[in-house]
Amino acid sequence: MDGMMKKAPTTTIAIVGRPNVGKSTLFNRLIGFHKAIVMDHPGTTRDRNYGSGEWNGRKFFLIDTGGFEPTANDELLIQMRQQTTIAIEEADIVIFLMDCRDSLLSTDKEIAKLLRMVAKPTFFVVNKVDGERWENLVAEFYQLGVEELFPISALQGYGIADLLDAVTKGIVPHEDDAVEVDDFVTTDSGSDEIIDAEVDPAPATPPTIRLAFVGKPNVGKSSLINKILGHERLIVNAQAGTTRDAIDTEVTVEGKRYLLIDTAGVRRKSRLSLTLEKYSVLQAISAMRRCDIAVLMISAIEGVTEQDTKIAGIIAEAGRGCIIAINKWDAIEKDEKTLGVFVRQVRDALKFMEYAPLVFISATSGQRVGKIFEAAQLVYDEYGKRMSTAFLNEVGKTFLTQKTPQRYRGIENSFFYMTQVSVRPPTFVFFVREPQEIHFSYERYIINRIREHFGFANSPIRVIFRKRGEKPAERKR
Repeated sequence: MDGMMKKAPTTTIAIVGRPNVGKSTLFNRLIGFHKAIVMDHPGTTRDRNYGSGEWNGRKFFLIDTGGFEPTANDELLIQMRQQTTIAIEEADIVIFLMDCRDSLLSTDKEIAKLLRMVAKPTFFVVNKVDGERWENLVAEFYQLGVEELFPISALQGYGIADLLDAVTKGIVPHEDDAVEVDDFVTTDSGSDEIIDAEVDPAPATPPTIRLAFVGKPNVGKSSLINKILGHERLIVNAQAGTTRDAIDTEVTVEGKRYLLIDTAGVRRKSRLSLTLEKYSVLQAISAMRRCDIAVLMISAIEGVTEQDTKIAGIIAEAGRGCIIAINKWDAIEKDEKTLGVFVRQVRDALKFMEYAPLVFISATSGQRVGKIFEAAQLVYDEYGKRMSTAFLNEVGKTFLTQKTPQRYRGIENSFFYMTQVSVRPPTFVFFVREPQEIHFSYERYIINRIREHFGFANSPIRVIFRKRGEKPAERKR
């Protein structure tokens, strides 16, 4: 796609090694929090995973990789090897991680041989040195012909300071050296607390819109991101559940910045027999909660399934914007009625998400993929829009008097005034005589009128009813 590029940091460090040597544990240790899935199970990390770290004022960009098997013939292991190769090419510095408890293996020797052919600083690190008896095994790794080894325990933190001192020695301390990919944290919680209702000042730089691509396994999330980027950033495999970590990638489209978050497929509980898959689902849900807009991908071949409805419910509950992307649309035989019928089916199945724009795409061919970014900008603008209290009440009195709520004990249940208290999602508080007596159907009426009169047709909305004079902590709806 024209005008798209990947933002690159100054200093990039790749962690490589064979499966299950502790790469993701070290990755989490160096970036300061648990981003990558860590399990005692070979091959847990499959895609490249990115994060930012800092040591003594020196910032760096870190890449976690899948297990590197130089001679593997399995298709998935070959793809993992390709991902590791790409990470090494992207990196300025390489950390080669080994496991002292497994001793020096032939695979380690093969990887070391390959790394010697790469003209980049490489640090040979021996992990899982958790005690004095394990330190005695480190000497064996000098057979690789290296001048210095770094014994560490990524889990316990032993040796990490010495490793970071050496690795970051050549990095010039500067605040702008790293891209803070992992610092895009949602700041608007959508709580019912009343906050300052002043108009938000315009940001000094254009905001980065965070898009989380979510959906069932094998619906085409990684294929779509690869098509957007124009290269194989993520592993694509017919095996369901190939993506496990939530992967972040920054791009610029027509001058606007986006953070693309690829996630694990969300499976039914009955199929979550492996602890690993449970962790993957938690990461997918976490990605929904830290994004601005979730792109819910649905297969045109299967239509809306029960699992799609559950995922949509999680998005709605989190108060995030949503775009419904119908993938594999090119695989459907169509006539003049097909589109209309499919739209009605989707809207009937996801009635609680009538505000979400629908786009029909093909991740494989790239057909109409650009529509996602058009919809994202539309949703984001409404998602962060704030209205003045005076204007809300001036217009709001029209629809509040056109249809009044049910009377309470024979007395009119009067509305006093309304105000918008937060954005992302837009949240409105109505002060009313008896808030507990407002029926759900009337709440839906108010939400629809807000969309109609104030231009929130494509954004989720939250409405809160309070008794006049009531403190925010006294009652929430």
